[in-house]
Amino acid sequence: MHHKLRRIALFHQGLTRKKPFGKGIQATEKALQHLGYVQIDTLSVVERAHHHTLWTRIPDYQSKYLNKLVQERKAFEYWFHAASYLPIRDYQFALRKMAAIKSGESHYHSTVDPKCMRYVMDRIRGEGPLKARDFESATSKNGKWWNWKPTKRALEKLFMQGDLMISSRDGMEKVYDLAENFLPEGVNTCEPSLAEFSEYLVRTSLNANGFTTIKQLAHLRKGTSLRKKIHNILQQKIEQGEVAELSIDGMPPVYASINALEAKIRLSGQRVRLLSPFDNAVIHRDRVQQLFGFDYRLECYTVKEKRQFGYFCLPVLYGDQLVGRVDCKAHRRMSLFEIIHLHVNDKVRDPECFIALFTQEVRRFAAFNGCHSVILSSVSPKKLESVVRKAFTTD
Repeated sequence: MHHKLRRIALFHQGLTRKKPFGKGIQATEKALQHLGYVQIDTLSVVERAHHHTLWTRIPDYQSKYLNKLVQERKAFEYWFHAASYLPIRDYQFALRKMAAIKSGESHYHSTVDPKCMRYVMDRIRGEGPLKARDFESATSKNGKWWNWKPTKRALEKLFMQGDLMISSRDGMEKVYDLAENFLPEGVNTCEPSLAEFSEYLVRTSLNANGFTTIKQLAHLRKGTSLRKKIHNILQQKIEQGEVAELSIDGMPPVYASINALEAKIRLSGQRVRLLSPFDNAVIHRDRVQQLFGFDYRLECYTVKEKRQFGYFCLPVLYGDQLVGRVDCKAHRRMSLFEIIHLHVNDKVRDPECFIALFTQEVRRFAAFNGCHSVILSSVSPKKLESVVRKAFTTD
């Protein structure tokens, strides 16, 4: 059953076919709607996570597409379990968190002076969309509040409580506008009930993965009432014949779509994919361990002396197995993509085929990172190093 669930998960994540969502910006919008969210991360060792995740599923993806979807009001930035891009059709489901932060029900880490928040709102209302640095030199008559740090915190809180939205980005720099100016006509602005929000989580997860667990659905969301409501909705779907509950060794109760279980899923040829550490398919680390027997942790937040594999390792998917990880870095100024260390595990039964496909995918990924040459530093196990090195010198 683990094998079946792996295939289901990879198919629903758009990782079993070459162009599961089509091409171009239309595919980007379609992928975002299907996945439900794409996590944003600022780390730029290689192309940032939100772009990397979409490129993995859209061969001709360009990093400008996400910003364009936001400018066209087809996507927006907010919180899923972390900072994310979301389809605008799901805007109403962000309202519960916004309202909880605004009311003080949900803890917000920064204390922000209300006068400063009013000042920020007034400036954006009067001047139009602004960036944080547009407030750097601003001063008030008494000079107390309107320096950069308080206004930056005010911008962040006003965004989190829904008064401001990010209307575009200049690189990674956020441009803020009033929510009332950003939201397109016809978008639902009614805060959903707990039942409606729970239904949204269940629907989004089943659509993106084919199956789910209560732990996954409630990931980083506090409250027993949410878990109970999710459980009740899943039981209703079982009674309606839409979902089956599965008991699988080493996993919590699994709730799978009947359609997903009955579908015949085939891989369209063997492929190697380099996944972002924040890719939707691997972000739930316990689930990755249960499904793939792959113990994956991102070690950039671990002190150097305690790292086992490297600073920024990308999981390597080969067919329907995670077969290793590659620690790499894009040196963009030199147009050089460095494979610091490729770690291959014993699940690779045909290493020559794997290495050929891996080499091809690395070169494609290097080009996406704006790099025209690749250098290889180290491979584990050592017996594969000469073969991998040869592949890169002769490819």
